[in-house]
Amino acid sequence: MEIQPQLTYHRKSFQFKDFKKFDISEQRFEEQYCSIYKARLRVLKDYLLEKAKIKWARNEVITLAELSERNESDTCVIIGTLYKHQELKPSILQELSNELQLQIQPARINYASFKNILYLEDETLRIKLIGNYINIQDVVNGIVCAVCGHESENGEFLVIDWCLPGCCPKLSILDQPLEIQRKILIISGLDLANNLQLLNINLLFEWITGMVGCEEVHKDVASIVCVIIAGNSIRGSVETHNYKKYFETKAHDEAIFKETANITHKLDNLLYPIVKCCPVILMPGEFDPTSHTLPQQPLHPCILPQCSRFKSFHGVTNPWIGSINSRIVAGSSGQTIRDIMKVAGLVDISPLIWLERTLLWRHYAPTAPDTIPTCSSNNIDPFIITDCPDIYFVGNMDKYDTKLFT
Repeated sequence: MEIQPQLTYHRKSFQFKDFKKFDISEQRFEEQYCSIYKARLRVLKDYLLEKAKIKWARNEVITLAELSERNESDTCVIIGTLYKHQELKPSILQELSNELQLQIQPARINYASFKNILYLEDETLRIKLIGNYINIQDVVNGIVCAVCGHESENGEFLVIDWCLPGCCPKLSILDQPLEIQRKILIISGLDLANNLQLLNINLLFEWITGMVGCEEVHKDVASIVCVIIAGNSIRGSVETHNYKKYFETKAHDEAIFKETANITHKLDNLLYPIVKCCPVILMPGEFDPTSHTLPQQPLHPCILPQCSRFKSFHGVTNPWIGSINSRIVAGSSGQTIRDIMKVAGLVDISPLIWLERTLLWRHYAPTAPDTIPTCSSNNIDPFIITDCPDIYFVGNMDKYDTKLFT
């Protein structure tokens, strides 16, 4: 009986570059968050000026301070940052009332209501926007845009048209031939703390390492150049507790710390066989043991001692952007898109649509730092999109979806 020789498949080459756009060398808490909005407007205003002069060539671009010097019927263009006033948004006053054991308000799915008001503000003033041209539910806080219209009798600004910064220009890259085509595997929400059945996860990791499947499967797996794990690997959610006594709270925290240590050890053991044969890019998530404020910093190497010894293991930030085989890849673990959905309150729009709109807004997290905990920075907004990604993803969503954006 003739025995066929065993075929060996070699994984395709992997060239990796971390742009380190969101790395924080030192956290400074004395800075005010207003500097982030000033930096955002300063950078994106130049792109909007160019687009406004092309779209509304006959109308003058002015500041809010100059609006009072013009006639009410004169049409003009103003560039600023949108502010969406929402009474249901979280506030420090609500947190203080909770500490004083006053009536606790229930957690809300979103902050939308019919009382929402839209404003436009620049470096000096703020003005209320009216009119039916802009759907208030289609926009969120922090979007920099240009509006065309005129001032009304009540001192409000009637919008007749508007424009966004638009997507960053993309340098053309020739597609690679199909015979050397490479793939990226994106995973999120392993949630090892609550996922007691590890059979499916073990089967996935064995498939990545080529331990299961036929020759066709092995050939397909060999084309995967790296694995991106997009957050919430340790936990996918956190149960809130309402303990009042010191010892009850301390006992609960100690139990959480012990459980987290056990889960991180389990994650280290699961990833260890993969990093020996395939590069892994690990992003933190909302409930993983790292900084809570965005941008979240990489998981500390001591948490995953086995994997951290390999050059094929890359701990990165959340959000993250880098280059994989000359392709720009960017994404987040989900907090930014989920917060946008909360602020907008539109249940019929998928996360993929909001992800696409962030490209048009030219910003990864427009609602930061208003409704997302964010690290303060000195006259820098790290979330501005400066490089158009070839692959743009968001993890920890309810279902898988994809779209070709042109």
